[in-house]
Amino acid sequence: MRKRSTCAAIHQGDANRGTPSIVAVSRRMCQVLDTCDLFAGCDEPVIVTGETGTGKELISRRIHAVGRRQPGPFVPVNCAAVPGELFEREFFGHVRGAFTGSSASSMGYVEKARGGTLFLDEIGELPMSMQPKLLRLLEDGSYYRLGDPEIRQSDARIVAATNTDLKALV
Repeated sequence: MRKRSTCAAIHQGDANRGTPSIVAVSRRMCQVLDTCDLFAGCDEPVIVTGETGTGKELISRRIHAVGRRQPGPFVPVNCAAVPGELFEREFFGHVRGAFTGSSASSMGYVEKARGGTLFLDEIGELPMSMQPKLLRLLEDGSYYRLGDPEIRQSDARIVAATNTDLKALV
């Protein structure tokens, strides 16, 4: 009988910051956590894939919590829950007068995540019309608030998650 090799890894979360603890025993899960730590050391966008219920947000929070952006906010956005017609306004914010009833300017998720991590859950549900705007944000960090001609620069790391086969969708 072959002896199963195990390791033990514990990431102590911070309940005040919404970061739960992760306890891993299997070698494979320890490798996943090591990979998280590796990605946490850079600012490049990351996509986490897996079936529903496998802990994609937990892994994303781990990447944020052990990285240099940990002091900043972790802003989770469920892309499937934001109606397509409101997505740009919610994501990038708007200036006063951009649309009927906008009596004040408002920050979007991108700006709220400044200095931290913007977590885009269910990224496969992103409206097609938003994809070029997200691409610009990913490429050079620039975006526009709705109704504002002034270009803005984001200082947020993007971590996305999906249970969808994105290659099949392409």
